[in-house]
Amino acid sequence: MPTLGITDLWTYVLGTLFIVLLPGPNSLFVLATAAQRGVGAGYRAASAVFLGDAILMLLSALGIASLLKAEPMLFLGLKYVGAAYLFYLGAGMLRGGWQKLRQPVEQAVPAQELDVNQPFRKALLLSLSNPKAILFFVSFFIQFVDPGYAYPGLSFLVLGAILEVISALYLSFLIFSGVRLAAWFRRRQRLAAGASSGVGALFVGFGVKLATATLS
Repeated sequence: MPTLGITDLWTYVLGTLFIVLLPGPNSLFVLATAAQRGVGAGYRAASAVFLGDAILMLLSALGIASLLKAEPMLFLGLKYVGAAYLFYLGAGMLRGGWQKLRQPVEQAVPAQELDVNQPFRKALLLSLSNPKAILFFVSFFIQFVDPGYAYPGLSFLVLGAILEVISALYLSFLIFSGVRLAAWFRRRQRLAAGASSGVGALFVGFGVKLATATLS
């Protein structure tokens, strides 16, 4: 029987686990941030991802997905803005990897000299720049909300809280893994440069995927 307007709760939890564990730009950005700048910066990026997901879930509950379907030009505009931002992040990582290969270790920019607000701002923009995520949230959530329940907002709230908890546990694992990987990569500069370039290439790939995405 539905509980709080939620049908098939454990199927939802299992599906959410698979969704969260799939590699994507948000999780890769949190991992890269923690590896480059430490646990604190990693959690600033992660908190922006939590906020971005919460905003997308709220927009989905309010019916923004229907608006995107009804206004194709709005979807196209958001899609290309999001793709351009992913290209920008990927190009920056590729450029950073190339610079690491060309400069001695002692000339690298110390992490403490970077803008401390940058991880949060970049991660939030990354979370909100993908219109396909809005459509995904609403199409996934709606399957587990009882249409006859009197308070569907409560159902969305519980489902969103479950997703955020699972995401927090996974991103925490990535953050501490990133810090450990950073210590290992610091002794292997060429390998670190290759890893940074690889992540950058993935972001460019995410940008291409978003730029070619359709509503169907």
